[in-house]
Amino acid sequence: MSRGFVKEDDQEEAPFIPPRAALPAGVTNYVTPAGYEELIAEREDLEEERRNLDISSDKERRHALAIINGKLNLLNDRIASARILKPEDQPEEEVRFGSTVSFKNLNGKQKGITSTFQIVGVDEADIKQQKIAFLAPLAKALTGKKVGETTQVSMAGELRELEITGIRYS
Repeated sequence: MSRGFVKEDDQEEAPFIPPRAALPAGVTNYVTPAGYEELIAEREDLEEERRNLDISSDKERRHALAIINGKLNLLNDRIASARILKPEDQPEEEVRFGSTVSFKNLNGKQKGITSTFQIVGVDEADIKQQKIAFLAPLAKALTGKKVGETTQVSMAGELRELEITGIRYS
């Protein structure tokens, strides 16, 4: 049947489901134990939201359920593909996944400033909490380095030289 014979009110737009953090095809979905627990808690929250959905309008309810179910599908895919890497299993003297690394800027606008970040999975990355994804250019530049070693990374349009000043796993 042609869409021309359908009432305007019967036409529903597909809901927009916000995508999860980018994880390129073929890249293993590494997560810390804490990150995995956050994913499980997020799923429980969404399932609770779905159970307690209190919308009387059928159209609005269908729309809200479609969004929640879409988010759950994306989340369940991410949980199913998760590979937990325990920080305590990593080499303590080297920057690896799960480590919290401190480094000093040796040049540029940030010269002399020390920063600290934890290298985590894409879903747990949050710059406000000093957590960066293992796929980030900064994380890639730091990975494999030891205290006292230097590395270079392009940040904010300039090539910065960084010296590793501390590594810890917690």
